[in-house]
Amino acid sequence: MLAETMTVVYERPETLLPVVSHYCPGCSHGIIHRLVAEVIDELGVREQTIGVASVGCSVFSYNYLDYDFAQAPHGRAPAMATGIKRYRPNHVVFTYQGDGDLASIGAAEIIHAAARGENITVIFVNNAVFGMTGGQMAPTTLPHMKTTSSPQGRDVATMGFPIRVSEMLATLDGPAYIVRRAVSDPATINRTKKAIRTAFQAQLHGLGFSMVEILAACPINWDMQPEDALQHIKNAMIPYYPLGDYKVIDAVKALA
Repeated sequence: MLAETMTVVYERPETLLPVVSHYCPGCSHGIIHRLVAEVIDELGVREQTIGVASVGCSVFSYNYLDYDFAQAPHGRAPAMATGIKRYRPNHVVFTYQGDGDLASIGAAEIIHAAARGENITVIFVNNAVFGMTGGQMAPTTLPHMKTTSSPQGRDVATMGFPIRVSEMLATLDGPAYIVRRAVSDPATINRTKKAIRTAFQAQLHGLGFSMVEILAACPINWDMQPEDALQHIKNAMIPYYPLGDYKVIDAVKALA
């Protein structure tokens, strides 16, 4: 009797593969994979979607997302996505990159892809650390934050300040849509999904470069319990990396 009255309120997205995740407990990549899959399914563009995986934890995205994927050298995902999109202009092309990839060795690639206004979408996962290689300091590591390569904490006097990528790229003329979101609770997750949808819609309408930066948790390398890591996003990351819309051209606003 109970089974007859139950209503399904959530199912696995069709393009999210039914495999066991290898990600660390509390890692945000699984949530972000789900959001990308839901958006692609809802837009009905699965068969024309091509992802470009970068080096880092993000490289495993093609194990979970059921689209055609290309593997880029470290930091070169925007360049590879540019080539794919120009050769296949009717396809939906996106990169899936971490901060250690995009903001360090890939800094030139992301800046110039944005400056050219390439009609691609970038999913930028910012957890303020190099995750896959052991938790070293990244360009986005917060001041005083301890990592395996900054055990006393990031000293901005000798190590420089963290790079605010969204603010930097928003100064360029090429981008159509640049926002920063988070996945720290249900409300922020819902807003992140809407932003991902808008970013893909901007590409589908040929409006140019779009990027969604997502503040994410890395509990293992932060040496925190998963629930504490989510609180850390709210207490430490968001104050330094404020959530918001950094560039939204009028044509993108019209899509809302």
